[in-house]
Amino acid sequence: METFSRSQILQELNFRYHTLAANDNRGFKQEFRELNEVGKVLPTRAGELEANKEKNRYQFVLPYDHCRVRLSVVNNNPYSDYINANFVPGGGSERDFICTQGPLPNTTADFWRMVWEQNVRIIVMVTALKHKSTVLCDKYWPLEQGTVYHGPFQVTTVARKQGPDYFITTINLRQWDSPNDRMITHYHYPSWPDQGVPNTSSLSAFIEHIRQHLDAIPHLGPSVVHCSAGVGRSGTFVTLLWLMQLCVRGIQPDIRTAVEDLRLHRMLMVQTLEQYLFIHHCLQYWLSGGASVRTKHQREHKATQQGSTSTVIATGRPSREETTQTSPEAPTGPTADSSTDFTPQEPTEEDAALFITDKPGLAEPLNDFIFLYASDRIEVFQLPLGEMLQRESFVYTAGPCRQSAHNKEVQYISALKRQQFAL
Repeated sequence: METFSRSQILQELNFRYHTLAANDNRGFKQEFRELNEVGKVLPTRAGELEANKEKNRYQFVLPYDHCRVRLSVVNNNPYSDYINANFVPGGGSERDFICTQGPLPNTTADFWRMVWEQNVRIIVMVTALKHKSTVLCDKYWPLEQGTVYHGPFQVTTVARKQGPDYFITTINLRQWDSPNDRMITHYHYPSWPDQGVPNTSSLSAFIEHIRQHLDAIPHLGPSVVHCSAGVGRSGTFVTLLWLMQLCVRGIQPDIRTAVEDLRLHRMLMVQTLEQYLFIHHCLQYWLSGGASVRTKHQREHKATQQGSTSTVIATGRPSREETTQTSPEAPTGPTADSSTDFTPQEPTEEDAALFITDKPGLAEPLNDFIFLYASDRIEVFQLPLGEMLQRESFVYTAGPCRQSAHNKEVQYISALKRQQFAL
């Protein structure tokens, strides 16, 4: 098999990106429409059974029968083998990962039974436990050192340390009737918004850390990846880790084919167009060694940003496809207590948010600013957040960019975006 250097892979990926991004992302939108048809005819009979409905966090996200994880049958109960989880590929085999929903109170014991029976040694959690008052995942392990019991399993947090934007917990798992125990590494990345995308540089570093961990340990069983439903963020994570592994081996990544393969194993993997685009952005960022793949756009339009004064019309609040992650230079970091929602500080109505825009389109982070990018021009305007929250459309006069306000204003944009568009 022919192999390629990192720079060759990046060059080909950049060419593909610019081809698909032309004409307001027409190519990306077409690919994603086609991907939405993948797997629709695959049966989900086990998840539809009345006895199993209460085990599903979301009734519209069910595991495909052909690759669902089957638990051992308990007390001759034929329904006790069900958990909302699927084996999915990751570049090595059809069972490299298990993607599953966030455990419910009535499925937590089943979750740990799956971990035990499948010899899982790594769990990756890419969701907060809750968003405001909405529970996204029930707490299934002790956040601090201590022990909890779920069915026949004793779950003990041995150690917990905080990374730049995530937590790493060492868990000792023991089954009551077994003389053996297992050490599990639990990675928790709480700052990924539901159906959205996180910070590019932050997630790249997180995935690279796990990639290196997987390379360094014996392959004993699949790794578990879950968010809330186990499809959008989980699918995005698995796709990126899979393609990074291919790149390290000198193999050209095929993002569309990878997502298609995942969708043949679990429905809705990579759930939104924004997440599909983010995979491309994140892979470009990682391949470039961490340098922002958007800096050239900033240089090209710097004079316009700093000197233009004109009227800008922004129509309506941006849709999901028009929002994106915060700037890599505005790190968010995990909360002190990951059981709480990961939400930036509430801005007041007097606070001004800086936006750069020309017309509704794909939002992109760019070092100092968050803006809606187009090929012809970029313009800047400011408006009070309180007014933006209340109005469906607004007209403001643009002014020069104030880089000195960068940190404060990007923080406010992040807060607004997450509160309004995270669900």
